[in-house]
Amino acid sequence: MILTLDVGNTNIKTGLFEDGRLIHSWRMSSARHRTADELGIKMESFFLHAGRKTEEVTGIIISSVIPSMNFTIEHMCSLYFKNAEVMFVGPGIKTGMNIRYENPKELGSDRICNAVAAYRLYGGPVLTVDFGTATTFGVVSEKGDFLGGAICPGIIISLDALTERTAKLPRVELIRPKSVIGRNTTSCIQAGVVYGYVGQVDYIINKIQMELNEPDIKVVATGGMSRFIAEYSHYDIILNSTLTLEGLYMIYRLNTAQP
Repeated sequence: MILTLDVGNTNIKTGLFEDGRLIHSWRMSSARHRTADELGIKMESFFLHAGRKTEEVTGIIISSVIPSMNFTIEHMCSLYFKNAEVMFVGPGIKTGMNIRYENPKELGSDRICNAVAAYRLYGGPVLTVDFGTATTFGVVSEKGDFLGGAICPGIIISLDALTERTAKLPRVELIRPKSVIGRNTTSCIQAGVVYGYVGQVDYIINKIQMELNEPDIKVVATGGMSRFIAEYSHYDIILNSTLTLEGLYMIYRLNTAQP
């Protein structure tokens, strides 16, 4: 079995693959102060709940956007997955994709995983949108080249910033209001954040289509808020909640002969 770890700014998403199929996935908060033992015991509890053993894992591949956690994650793997070979997605690893980024070292490994999975699953040209702590857009050409994309604050960050940097605006539940014309402070905030964010996403998609002259580019969304935003978008967005994990597994297979 192969274990994939996507270490994001808010959560660590994990996926367990067997015979080329994702059989289990879990997530936990990516609290930076956690020790290797705390993370390892958490992982063991996931495996116990699924009726599996950590000894069954023969390989681990990790995507991380928190460099300060990498040593802890690697140490956890060596302690609790002793039969597994560990690799990180980073410079020098095979992706099967031409990265046309000015400085590939600056490119988040999760964006690479999303691009690899989207192209292999849906073909090109394809646009990935990952709704995480930040919302990232990644563009892959028809030939399978990663061209670049865009990064903007995630919708939760946007909402938090609004309420934290203003004296009288309250925290509100992130739901779609009945009308874009709010009749109280709560519905006004909800209308501005939700409809404004959907508009931002649709505008970026439209500009990418125009710049590439690809009006029929496929759009694939992943991340915690993907379903919420895609529901109100004008575009026919493909939802894949495990896109990053699948990309990790594909990259693992490219770099090792293990099943």
